[in-house]
Amino acid sequence: MTLAPESSGTPGEAPEPAGGATVDRREVVERLLKIGAASLAVAIASGSQFAPLLAPAAAAADAKQTKRYGMVIDTRRCVGCKACMVACKSENKTPPGVSYTVVVENGFGERPGDRPLFMTKPCFHCENPPCVSACPVGATFKRKQDGIVVVDYDRCIGCRYCMVACPYQARYFDFGENYAAVAEKTPYAAVPSPEYRQFRVREPETSPIGNVRKCTFCVHLQDEQGNYDQAAGRWPACAKTCTGKAIFFGDFNDPDSAVSRLLTQRQPVRLKEELGTEPNVYYLL
Repeated sequence: MTLAPESSGTPGEAPEPAGGATVDRREVVERLLKIGAASLAVAIASGSQFAPLLAPAAAAADAKQTKRYGMVIDTRRCVGCKACMVACKSENKTPPGVSYTVVVENGFGERPGDRPLFMTKPCFHCENPPCVSACPVGATFKRKQDGIVVVDYDRCIGCRYCMVACPYQARYFDFGENYAAVAEKTPYAAVPSPEYRQFRVREPETSPIGNVRKCTFCVHLQDEQGNYDQAAGRWPACAKTCTGKAIFFGDFNDPDSAVSRLLTQRQPVRLKEELGTEPNVYYLL
């Protein structure tokens, strides 16, 4: 049984299993649990996880934005442990050189006792993303329904114009490098990535190798209504794993969400606001 056939046709359509075989959800979940891919098994078992989440920009043009997902990051709580980076790599199976979130350190202050300032940097999913206008083939676009910026791997030509346009250096090019567990074809190599619910198994000369990649706010964990469920574990891996509870995720259009309430309780800042990108990631200093 092929777990991750290469997608084809119109983005947003579920790919057909190789050889016309029927993919049974229970069988897939059992096999993933046997090889230790518990997180992916839970995501699939939660329901309707085989439909890719990418939709052509034209098809989404008439959609109404009901949500505006983003993050509030409390720099007083961040201890620089980088657990968020590890969790993100584990969830999305990113290769060497591709990190959807990074932790930067601004160093110690000049006064004795000053602590370093740590900041985790995912993609900022801007309201006015310059990466989108820079893409010559429309491979990267902003989802109308929730504001999440995504990349269509089957359309991306790897020109990297979007990387140049991004003022936050939040995009990475997949050069085809592999960690040893993948290069040596261990059982881990057969575990597909859940990104965009496309379940691609990493193979030479196939997408996303040769594509630009970025943080997706773990959009594959949404349900069919576009909702996340923190109690059920369907929550961005970085926020779910943060040891200092410094990363808050939610819907800014919901006044009762944790992220909305934090913006009223503390003075937030956004990086490079003068550029007019209006990032949906705020920092509490």
